[in-house]
Amino acid sequence: MDALIQLVLQNMTVTLLVLGVLAAGLALALEPGPITRASVAEELLAYFILFSIGIGYLYNFVMHSFYGEMVARFIGWADSPFQLEVAFASLGFAAVGFFAFRNTLSVRFAAILGPAMFLWGAAGGHVYQMITAANFAPGNAGSIFYTDILLPIIGFALLWLKWRADSETARPSLRSRAVRT
Repeated sequence: MDALIQLVLQNMTVTLLVLGVLAAGLALALEPGPITRASVAEELLAYFILFSIGIGYLYNFVMHSFYGEMVARFIGWADSPFQLEVAFASLGFAAVGFFAFRNTLSVRFAAILGPAMFLWGAAGGHVYQMITAANFAPGNAGSIFYTDILLPIIGFALLWLKWRADSETARPSLRSRAVRT
């Protein structure tokens, strides 16, 4: 059991992504009426934002602010006062993520854009540390490195799917236009 808890905590970005997909599936299963492409896009995007951004960055805030020394060792770095700055930036991303959970597409775009810039910058920093300092610590070169790259891609893809589903729902189909003429 200890090994499972350690695995979950050391791979929290993956854990939260999986929990978001499961929550979206549960929401769809409990949804009255037929499951549509629009409802699937909505639930996947909403729960991605809630778990991977809202809860994920709240977790990051807690870890960097209250357990900074442990997190620094996990990343392969020395403890630094900058961790508190990362913590408060993470708290800001978490707040926007919670706000964006069931909000407009533009608010959701903002909730994904800020963390995307942070994560892709962090991924670049991880690569630099791997090359220059041979830092292959789990917090630098493990699953966090891959999710730093993939989470923004997933977020933007879900945002695009939601936008497309909304666009398809908003425009009348060819069949309904033909009936009116």
